[in-house]
Amino acid sequence: MFVWGCSPGKYQLKFDAQETCYLLRGKVKVYRKNSSEMISEFGAGDLVILPEGLSCTWDVSVAVDKHYKFESSSSS
Repeated sequence: MFVWGCSPGKYQLKFDAQETCYLLRGKVKVYRKNSSEMISEFGAGDLVILPEGLSCTWDVSVAVDKHYKFESSSSS
């Protein structure tokens, strides 16, 4: 598990692997990249799974602290 945090603002993110995260604090609205379409909203206490390949904007209204991990795809 890793820890990440950010202050309020808008952040462009792309998930190259599936991420599972638990928000310790904060409030986020997630929009599709280059769109006004909100696809999710979550905050402190929420466990969220973000799919691999998602390109989005996080609109953070309350500073975020989260624990997260990326799922590695195993190819044998």
